[in-house]
Amino acid sequence: MKDFLNELFRSIDELEEEMIDIRRDLHRHPELAFQEVRTPEFIADYLENLGVEVRRNVGGRGVVGTLIGGLPGKTVALRADFDALPIQDEKEVDYKSTVPGIMHACGHDGHTTALLATAKVLSKHRNRLPGTVVFIHQFAEELAPGGARPMIEDGCLDGVDAVFGCHLQSTMPLGNVYYRSGYIQAAADKFTIKIVGKGGHGAVPQETIDPIIIGSQVALNLQTIASRRVDPLKELVVSIGAFHSGKAFNVIPESAELIGTVRSYDPEVRNMAERSLIKIATSVAEANDASAEVDYERGYDAVYNHPEETELVKNALQDVPGVHSVLETPPVMPGEDFTYYTQKVPGSFFFTGAQMENPKDVFPHHHEKFDFDERAMAVTAKSFCSIILSYQKQHNGNLEAVGTSQE
Repeated sequence: MKDFLNELFRSIDELEEEMIDIRRDLHRHPELAFQEVRTPEFIADYLENLGVEVRRNVGGRGVVGTLIGGLPGKTVALRADFDALPIQDEKEVDYKSTVPGIMHACGHDGHTTALLATAKVLSKHRNRLPGTVVFIHQFAEELAPGGARPMIEDGCLDGVDAVFGCHLQSTMPLGNVYYRSGYIQAAADKFTIKIVGKGGHGAVPQETIDPIIIGSQVALNLQTIASRRVDPLKELVVSIGAFHSGKAFNVIPESAELIGTVRSYDPEVRNMAERSLIKIATSVAEANDASAEVDYERGYDAVYNHPEETELVKNALQDVPGVHSVLETPPVMPGEDFTYYTQKVPGSFFFTGAQMENPKDVFPHHHEKFDFDERAMAVTAKSFCSIILSYQKQHNGNLEAVGTSQE
């Protein structure tokens, strides 16, 4: 197995220029969630040219490739997402987005490229490959309800024994990879609270019911959910990202609107936060003779990594070229719909450090100047190959057969 894996690693290194070309082409032509056309066509055509069996329009705009190896084994799925964000690209690079107001600001172009490179290398050596590899190219990760659920409903995980995925991280050092057993990313919910009071002249506030004052009280009281209503050892974030009300300096408006997010891991904490938020908003409004309309939207569930598959990832990444450190990450609060894959079959989601070499070029995800070190794509592809062979070795009765041709 070791010799075969090293051969796969060398093949990935030979694809360095091609990976950069693919990634930069995707970066120049980003597409928003649920609006992807060019990207899935490119992916499907690329996989078909490799001789990989392809299903298009899976769950809507998804692409699934299936590669059957020449040796018996399990079926393992790898997932990458390919949608972009409604952000103007402000980088001064020759691969800057050509689409106004849209850019790849989260690394999905890198995820797609790494998975395509993995498919190319494994297809080249399919006769020595044990089991089956399913390449899941998912649309619409950035916008709930997301693409994972409809793709699963359309059969992308049928017959799959385990699933793995990776996210490039622009603020984590290149050469570091990160694993975590259990919850790794939070459930991401959205809420809108509309306070309806009584408008009037700013000079006679006693004749009004001021929604700005009431909304401010609601905003402050919502912070007690995390600070006073949940075990401090359990994670919960309640954040307000927007507060809109009024237009004139001397007019008390009729209404105010608060928009925010709730992030959590524990389902009971999540349920409590939703109930408390609704109760606080409506009670504070009622106490001030106003009313509150609350719209609470459940987003993605928290991402859960299965212990056995995570231990396999941890061990498989130890000897991957380009990986300097394999580290346990604390849980992070951004959401991800990879959760729905591991709710269906065992699996694990890990992070690959992709921080730019020049500190001046380091920006967080969803930033208008976001970028990542393209060498991280090869690290990801090699990690995928190591995970695939490690899984087959662990679950294959004939361990010595892994990577040995039957020709």
